[in-house]
Amino acid sequence: MRTLVPAVAVWGRTAPSHSITAVMITDDQQTIVTGSQEGQICLWNLSSDLQISSKEILFGHTASITCLAKARE
Repeated sequence: MRTLVPAVAVWGRTAPSHSITAVMITDDQQTIVTGSQEGQICLWNLSSDLQISSKEILFGHTASITCLAKARE
């Protein structure tokens, strides 16, 4: 039986560069989600004064992220 373990990496002040291919903003308008051509999904904090800062990067996809969608609770 094969077990899948998702990988999450958190970085400092500078996020890794990636070619953005998809963008989504959360309903609370505090997080931007980007998908990349390299297969990563990045989460970004969005402040009330529209300052963007990196939060997390998710690795694991082997193909380009071409679409992002919100899941229901």
